[in-house]
Amino acid sequence: MTDADTDAALAKAMRKAYRLLALRARSEKELRDKLKEKGFAESVLNKVIIKLADFKYLDDASFAGQWARNLAVNKLHGNRRIRISLREKGIPDVMIEKAIDEARDELSEQAAIEKLIKKRIDRRKIVEMDSREKHRLYQWLTGKGFASEMIYKKIKDL
Repeated sequence: MTDADTDAALAKAMRKAYRLLALRARSEKELRDKLKEKGFAESVLNKVIIKLADFKYLDDASFAGQWARNLAVNKLHGNRRIRISLREKGIPDVMIEKAIDEARDELSEQAAIEKLIKKRIDRRKIVEMDSREKHRLYQWLTGKGFASEMIYKKIKDL
């Protein structure tokens, strides 16, 4: 591959990366995987990642914080689901825990589960629910990423 070919591939990869980042923030792993799918060489990918990191367009710590906040506050997901999502995006565990802690400063996991329960059922109706309905509620909340103990405690409290 000549220098001209390398420069052209780098320019093309940068344009693709800018388009991907314009759609939404991405982790380094996500961007690397997307560009690899498009057939860019590893050497080109490394240069693109370094340039974007230098420009502050690619910052895994910032991305993790934004992603965790969105899932915790806007989508009302539990910590387990947030953790899994960030791991899939290639974020290290240390950054994940910090991002979750920061998101939970804004809305605790207990407050999120209470909001979801109130949204799903009427407060006075929980006493009237049969075991099948409570089981469905439990499964739904488990799918949202909340711990079993927390779900049982909140349903019991209500």
